[in-house]
Formats: sequence, structure tokens, C-alpha cells
Amino acid sequence: MKKAFPIPNSARAFTLVEIMVAIAIFSIVIAAIYSTWTLILRSSQVGQNTAAQAQRQRIALRTIEDSLTCIQSFQASMQYYVFTNSTQNGNQSELSFTARLPEVFPRGGKFGGFNLRRLIFSVEPGRDSEMDLVLRQTPALMDMDPDERQTPLVLARDVKKFTVECWDTTNMDWVDVWDSTNSIPAMVRINLALGGNAGAGNASPGSAVTRLIAIPSVTLPSILQTGH
Repeated sequence: MKKAFPIPNSARAFTLVEIMVAIAIFSIVIAAIYSTWTLILRSSQVGQNTAAQAQRQRIALRTIEDSLTCIQSFQASMQYYVFTNSTQNGNQSELSFTARLPEVFPRGGKFGGFNLRRLIFSVEPGRDSEMDLVLRQTPALMDMDPDERQTPLVLARDVKKFTVECWDTTNMDWVDVWDSTNSIPAMVRINLALGGNAGAGNASPGSAVTRLIAIPSVTLPSILQTGH
């Protein structure tokens, strides 16, 4: 008759309690890993949105700056060259002037070589009830075509603030309305703030950027243009 040997303790199966404890610990570890990964993805998305927002601000301000440095103004034909800055939609600015633009300026190819164009920068309702900074252009001696009026170029979306101030050399102060139709200001100060992307978990209003632009042009007097 063979002798039976006792089963060592190390060969025993896990009890139900031990299995449940192991599953609970494993679940906690998985939850911690998932939370960390989600936080990393969210932080990366916020960083990308912030970088994209800063890039949009730079492009919008650069477009305005490039156009302002190309301003032309002649008193003898002031109806085509008037410079205006006013407020609309509460405290948002609307800036309009005529400039001789380079061929690389946005939508330059649309106008068939007409580089002397009137520009209108304004803030208008966009998609998802946001406010967008848009640019409309038209050749100086022509009416604006329906396509440009209905589908302007969007420079920045979700605009919280767009203000333009002009330097008044008479009062030596900044003014937010320029109605001196026979002249253009020596300097312009632009403030642009874009909102955060709430859909990506970033509900912050975004940072404001201020740009001071010196205008190198002056209004040419009629006597220099016509000779009398």
C-alpha cells in the first residue's frame, strides 16, 4: 500500500477573498494609470490650443500691421482714401482705409492685379454664436462684390476684444474714434483678445495682445496732387 503525502501549503488555490482583493488593487492601479493618461492628453490639448491661439493672434495682427504700413491718402480724392475708425457691437472697433497692397497680401489673387484696395476690419457674429474678426476688401474705385460681402476672410475666431485707438496729435492722447476725414493718424494701437476653447476643457478667456503701429504715410495735400 502506497503512503499518501500531504499537499504542501504553497500548492493551495487562492481563496475568493484573496481574488477580490487582488482585483480591487488591480482596478485601483488601472484607474490611476487612466487618470494620469487623461491628464496628460488634456494638458497636451490645452497647450496646443494655446499655441494655436497665439499663432492666430500673430497672423491677425501682422495682417493689420502690413496693411497699415501701405496706406495711401490723397485730399483731392478723399472719397476713395478716407480713414475711419469707429465702434460697433458694443465696444468692438471697425477700421477702414485704403492701401496699396503687395501681391502676397491675403486674397490678393482674387482682385486681378488691383492692388489699391479699401480694407474693412470688423468683428461680426460667426459660427457657434462666437464673434470673429473679419476682413473685407474691394478695389478702391469699385463697389464690393456680393461674394466678398457675404464671405469675408476670417482672421481670428472667438474674439473677446478688438479695439483700435488712434493717436491724436492735437490733444496728445489716444482716441477710439477717428472722424478726421482729411487726415490719417500717426500711430495706431491695437488690442486683440481671443477666447479660450471651452470644448477642450479650457474655459479661460485667453490673453490679450497689444500692438503699437507707426503709420509711415501722410495724407497728400491737394496742391501737391493737382498742382493748384
